[in-house]
Amino acid sequence: MSLNDPNWGRGGGNRPGGGNQGPPDLDELWRNFNRKLNELFGRRRAPGAEPPSLPPSSARIGGGAGVAAALVFAIWLASGFYIVVEGQRGVVLSFGKFSEETNAGLRWRMPWPIQTVELVNLAQVRTLEIGYRNNVKTRVLKESLMLTDDENIVDLQFAVQYLVRDAKDYLFQNRKPDDTAAQAAETAMREVIGKSRMDQILYESREAIQINVQQLMQQILDRYKTGIQVSRVTIQSAQPPEQVQAAFDDAVKAGQDRERQKNEGQAYANDVIPKARGTASRLKEESEGYKQRVIDTAEGDATRFKLVLAEYAKAPAVTRERIYLETMQQIYSSTSKVMLDYKGGGNLLYLPLDRLLQQAGAVAGDAAAGRAPAAPEAAPAAEAPPRSREAFRDRARGER
Repeated sequence: MSLNDPNWGRGGGNRPGGGNQGPPDLDELWRNFNRKLNELFGRRRAPGAEPPSLPPSSARIGGGAGVAAALVFAIWLASGFYIVVEGQRGVVLSFGKFSEETNAGLRWRMPWPIQTVELVNLAQVRTLEIGYRNNVKTRVLKESLMLTDDENIVDLQFAVQYLVRDAKDYLFQNRKPDDTAAQAAETAMREVIGKSRMDQILYESREAIQINVQQLMQQILDRYKTGIQVSRVTIQSAQPPEQVQAAFDDAVKAGQDRERQKNEGQAYANDVIPKARGTASRLKEESEGYKQRVIDTAEGDATRFKLVLAEYAKAPAVTRERIYLETMQQIYSSTSKVMLDYKGGGNLLYLPLDRLLQQAGAVAGDAAAGRAPAAPEAAPAAEAPPRSREAFRDRARGER
């Protein structure tokens, strides 16, 4: 009788009362079970031989259960093998408690429920997006709006890239380490932005802000023992809120104009101040020179006066005459025309000193050149002293 027979337990067609329903034949069921078990373990019966119709015994039942139990135990032990790929770490837990950390390769641990394993990827670069999701246009204002040191509001989106440095701390020190890293990133950025001015955030110090945020975030994560290493912080976008964008642009333009005018004024000052300082220094030097010259002249005049006074004490008349002559010589040397008025006459005598000086200069030049003066010009010069008053008077009248 086969187990696939739809009429098992209902009797055969040649049995009396085969059409009546009845209990199944247990002997037949047992024989079929033994036959299939023998086929499974390789024990074949001789062809044409009838299957044994021995009733089941406790020894046979115990042997089959042992084989099944051994098979199940082998499968259970084999389930303890696991593979750790390069760049990962395997964290083995014994009844939920940390047991060991394994490197890359084929590993074995006690099967479940004694031990379990958690694989942590240490080479994967993980990314956090703060203030936006997938695109900077998809903003999360709750995260991106921050207050600056000069009491302005900035809409800032940034990304954080990090690696898992310690698999044990990453799994056991914090319930949700990735969420902790996101909160630490937002906290560090808000602290740095709160100490920076708007112009520094938008134009001047982005690189310095990123470095400061990375350092501060790493300090927070190390204090929480998250096992995370921050590799880079990048500011994706920083701008004023849309509601005040136009007003802020006007303020920026005004600030740029102010800086331009300051630069122009500074350039003008750099041009004028050195010149003024140079002029002041020159005038100061000239005044010092004038002062020294006046002092020296006064001292020289005083010394000369003392010498003249000594000579005057020796011969007063001669000294007065000499002083008079020197004074008149000094006066006449600076003029070209002299008018003389003799006592007893009402007419003025004109003495052409300019022509006389020119003639004297010409004579001196010829003498220096080695040439003798002309005879007609020398005669009047020699005859000039004996001329009478009338001759000089007629000549003066003629020239007038």
